[in-house]
Amino acid sequence: MRVAEWLLDSPRLGDNRNAKHLAGRLLKQPAREGVVAAQSRLGQLMCRECGNARDRRIGQDLLRQAARAGDRRAQRELGLLED
Repeated sequence: MRVAEWLLDSPRLGDNRNAKHLAGRLLKQPAREGVVAAQSRLGQLMCRECGNARDRRIGQDLLRQAARAGDRRAQRELGLLED
């Protein structure tokens, strides 16, 4: 989880496609286990970076789960997505 966040937040690596892919893979298991921060970050990543509708839908579902758990970042992101 920490490595994934570091990759996404790094000024040099955060825009790199390979770094985003690795971060997504690292966030997948914690998100499945219900880690709210992982759900939020993975949801954002999927909504912003994935080119197909299925992945964007999964990303929105992850954001909704995190938002229901009180994650402010997910709540803000959903506000942007659903406006």
